[in-house]
Amino acid sequence: MAKFILQSVLQLIIEAGFVRPNFRGDQIPVGAGLLFFLSVLPAAVLLLAWQTGDYQRAGVIFLFVMGAMTLLGLVDDIFGSRAASGLKGHIKRMLQGELTTGGLKLLAGGFISLAVAIIISSDWLQALVNTLVIALSINAINLLDLRPGRAGKGFLFAGLLLFIAGWPSEHLAWLAITMGALLAYLPYDLKAKAMMGDTGSNALGATVGITAALVLPHPIKLGYLVFLIAFHILTEKYSLSKIIEKNKMLNYLDQLGRS
Repeated sequence: MAKFILQSVLQLIIEAGFVRPNFRGDQIPVGAGLLFFLSVLPAAVLLLAWQTGDYQRAGVIFLFVMGAMTLLGLVDDIFGSRAASGLKGHIKRMLQGELTTGGLKLLAGGFISLAVAIIISSDWLQALVNTLVIALSINAINLLDLRPGRAGKGFLFAGLLLFIAGWPSEHLAWLAITMGALLAYLPYDLKAKAMMGDTGSNALGATVGITAALVLPHPIKLGYLVFLIAFHILTEKYSLSKIIEKNKMLNYLDQLGRS
């Protein structure tokens, strides 16, 4: 189903003229990450009919957050300016009284993360940790989306670790569905024939963040949060692409599968 939806989505984007040059200068459809939410939706409805109680509630939360972050990403892809970038850039613009689409995504994503954390947490300290885990996970996948396939690979790696750490939680079902949708799309991204854009990277990041908040044991979750904070500090100071290019293993993985 994901492949059928993908072809339809790409055709809609191309007919609308919503294309952008890739790193080679070729005009390709952007915002193709809309596929993820559209593919997950029918499978999720079937899963909701089967699940009960807390798992069903978590499923509704997952759909809401994934849909909301997909929409915010689409707004950024369509109306966004690249004049400001990074958390620091968007925050600086907001302090100057200017709201960028990235700033809008930052604010709305933060409040959405807080709302979800309040619902799934047992106390305010846990809510704070879960808020940061969800919000920073969303932005982390977005930071990876600078080269073909990089965000998708990062998501799959994070998903694998979550399966190892969180098995056999039923909450992993939502992650599995999203991974399936990504695998249908990834060849197009690797060959630079389509861009998932913030539309897709936000959806993938939200999936990682919510899953981590729900399935990780508290000590591992704290370790993951420390990693996320360090990752954001690193990418604010240094070019992630240059770091990857200078590391043989990371560069090999980054190039793997590209045309």
